[in-house]
Amino acid sequence: MRRIAIFPGSFDPFTIGHENIVLRAVDLFDEIIIGIGYNAQKQDFYPVDKRIEWVDYLFNDEPKVSVAKYQGLTVDFAKELNAGYILRGIRTAADFEYERAIAQVNKAMTTIESVFLLTTPEHTPVNSSIVRDIIRHNGDASQFIPEKIRLKMGEYKR
Repeated sequence: MRRIAIFPGSFDPFTIGHENIVLRAVDLFDEIIIGIGYNAQKQDFYPVDKRIEWVDYLFNDEPKVSVAKYQGLTVDFAKELNAGYILRGIRTAADFEYERAIAQVNKAMTTIESVFLLTTPEHTPVNSSIVRDIIRHNGDASQFIPEKIRLKMGEYKR
């Protein structure tokens, strides 16, 4: 049976921390689908279609990684794609508690397993909210965004 994982998130924007999780997980799974979802509690900074385009471009040389958008429950998206795993990155103890609760509910509803990878120490402080805030206030967030995405973002006019 193929080991298919989804890596869900809003990825607004996709950071070097997200990239690091995918690159470290690629050997663990036969396929990783980066699921860019709509988060009703967040206002989009970049359009979903742009985020998909950028992340797809970032991983265009990695045949085991693809990108898709979704709405609704992450477990429904996983079932739709026959994914048996949900991949999540854990930066802090607070992340763990939040993700653990979601994983336990997901497991109670389905047979889908959650797999957590700890972020590398240098990526622990990096999150999309902080990066978005830097960009929103015309700061230099370049060190927190993968170069291929940064170049595409530079072509996009908000």
